[in-house]
Amino acid sequence: MSLKKNILASYATQIYVTLVGILILPLYLKYMGAEAYGLVGFFTMLQAWFNLLDMGLTPTVARETARFHGGATDALSYRRLLRALQLIFFAFALLGGGAIFVFSGVIADRWLNVQTLPLAQVQLALQLMAVGVALRWMSGLYRGCISGSERLVWLGGFNAFVATLRFVGVLPVLIWIGHSPTVFFTYQLLVAVVELAGLATKSYRLFPVVPGGQLLGWSPATLFAPIKPVLKFSLSIAFTSSVWALVTQTDKLVLSKILPLADYGYFTVAVLAASGIMLVSGPVSSALMPRMARLQADSQHDALIAVYRQATQLVTVTAIPAALVLIFFAPQVLWAWTGDAALVQGAAPALRLYAIGYALLAVGAFPYYLQYAKGNLRLHLIGNALFALLLIPSVIWAATHNGMTGAGWAWLVSNAIYFFLWTPLVHRRFAPAVHIAWLWTDIFRPACFPMVVAAVVAYLMPWSASRIGLALELVAAGALLLLLAYPLAGRIQVFNRGVRFAR
Repeated sequence: MSLKKNILASYATQIYVTLVGILILPLYLKYMGAEAYGLVGFFTMLQAWFNLLDMGLTPTVARETARFHGGATDALSYRRLLRALQLIFFAFALLGGGAIFVFSGVIADRWLNVQTLPLAQVQLALQLMAVGVALRWMSGLYRGCISGSERLVWLGGFNAFVATLRFVGVLPVLIWIGHSPTVFFTYQLLVAVVELAGLATKSYRLFPVVPGGQLLGWSPATLFAPIKPVLKFSLSIAFTSSVWALVTQTDKLVLSKILPLADYGYFTVAVLAASGIMLVSGPVSSALMPRMARLQADSQHDALIAVYRQATQLVTVTAIPAALVLIFFAPQVLWAWTGDAALVQGAAPALRLYAIGYALLAVGAFPYYLQYAKGNLRLHLIGNALFALLLIPSVIWAATHNGMTGAGWAWLVSNAIYFFLWTPLVHRRFAPAVHIAWLWTDIFRPACFPMVVAAVVAYLMPWSASRIGLALELVAAGALLLLLAYPLAGRIQVFNRGVRFAR
């Protein structure tokens, strides 16, 4: 499959999904209210915490699928592994979803700071969330099969279809049927069923046929023995996934207890806007990780490093300009987006801080992709453990004393320390002598001049009083920053069989 087409398809889909979510959010706030939207933010957080049950299985599926297509394993072994993973996914979905369902009353009554919504309605919404979260998590197994097969064009189209159902399709329901949380989450549950069915159907069509005379078998050995060869890698991913959930969701969990549900809705808006930086960089990683795993399986180290550095430049020239807009023009972005003065006042400081942290995270994630391709996550485990030990206590303390702004500072400082102190150690182990060139040529050089320009524009720009005019000015500013970043990086040229630098 063409890496160029996969990246372009992933980008097109992610841009569409992101724009749909951004454009629809003010309508959610209008019809549901800030407090009910706080439940939507809590739903998003639950999905992230649910990943603690993943045990590294979803990335393992994608990697083993890529290895199968690279000739590293046979069809029978691959099919047995998939069946074992399907059983585990189902069991964990039942366990996790059931726990949330059973404790929904406790969460509604004793954890969430509900002020106006009826508690019975909140509890029912949480029960609907429990089933929806379990179904969406099971979709990860089949999404891993599809992405590992590098069918990202199809996956992108399907993700766009599901996003349209999830974000746009719910609006007529809210307008004509009802705008209560119960109505909203019932609809989202139905969309989760459609998503799981579509991904499972496509995955089964991609499964290789077991050669004649060979059987999958149903003995304990054939059911669970296939897990053993990938167990070390899977558990490594499991640990890092657990740490990732802890470090990215602890602030949201703490604030869901501290803040009134309406203010938590505002905080969710700020973090959603900032996390859009990762949505810009996400499509590159989706296409990059299977390709790097395949190059490693083929012992093409030089090609792997070339793809690695080229992808870093691509993320820098796309994600950093978006981050600069959020950092320097946070109040303008929130006002043009929502037109809610209370939201702008409360969320703009947190948006700036989270945007800086996510910008560091977008480029700081690349050493993980390198370790993933090498199949050695020891340093990643250590680094994430240290990151968690630094971030979690600081987030709890800062959020307790200074709310969402304190959580933002903890997020920023922790990501900065990780990026500047840990990524050099990873490069020294897996790509000696590449770190300085990667840091300067692929990241800092394309980002420095746009950063200076953004600061000047923020100081001198006479912003429009109209929300539409303001939105157009922000788009123009973002486009300018993008145009300034691109020439300062090596020309990005992605080919079907690899990537090369033009400089």
